[in-house]
Amino acid sequence: MPAKAMETMLRESLWAQTLAAEELDRVVRESYERELPAGGFVMRRGEPADLWLGVIEGLVKMSLSLADGRVSTFTGVTSGGWAGEGSLLKPGPWRYDGVAMRPTRVACVPRHTFERLVSTNLDFDRFLLSHINARLSLFIGLMEFDRLLGPDARIARCLASLFDPILYPQASSFIRLTQDEIGLLSAVSRQRANRALHALERAGLLRVEHGGVEVIDLEGLRNYLGEEGAGSPSPCS
Repeated sequence: MPAKAMETMLRESLWAQTLAAEELDRVVRESYERELPAGGFVMRRGEPADLWLGVIEGLVKMSLSLADGRVSTFTGVTSGGWAGEGSLLKPGPWRYDGVAMRPTRVACVPRHTFERLVSTNLDFDRFLLSHINARLSLFIGLMEFDRLLGPDARIARCLASLFDPILYPQASSFIRLTQDEIGLLSAVSRQRANRALHALERAGLLRVEHGGVEVIDLEGLRNYLGEEGAGSPSPCS
């Protein structure tokens, strides 16, 4: 019998609205929960991609470790978010790592369950198309501000990206991320993240609080350029 929190998360997911009650019950029965410590791998590059993963509680960083030791971070998946659908739409291994940034619980939908939904439910397929399109738009935005913007603006855009209603349906004005986590997601040091957050606070866009930040002006974060401007990124440390 699935854990209650996992069942609630599955039934309240956006894609669950595309399923008939009997089919959703079957998905719940076939799924299971995993608990991971901070630093644990939700998915690991090179291993078989055999699960569609939803974050019940916690935070997962999607990244790629390079041969020279550097880590390229793509995005973070917060509570209520899903990941892995792109890899499940074709056979093969994971091409990136998913690492828990704090103690995390994930819902695991097996590949065979996911493939059944894709092959039998047109409304579910429409949801997936919207989800993948939102992810693509996020990645394009991340590439843009990584290459063109300074650290303050990168932090602002990273935080703003966590409010996409399809990718992060449980988002609220308070973002429960530590400064270490914000730095990792934005590819800057903790010290640089701290300076950026206080610059954004002085600009009236957010309020730094214990355990996270309270977003005051979401559109302001999305459009923030900072003192560095949009031409030459500053060092991250």
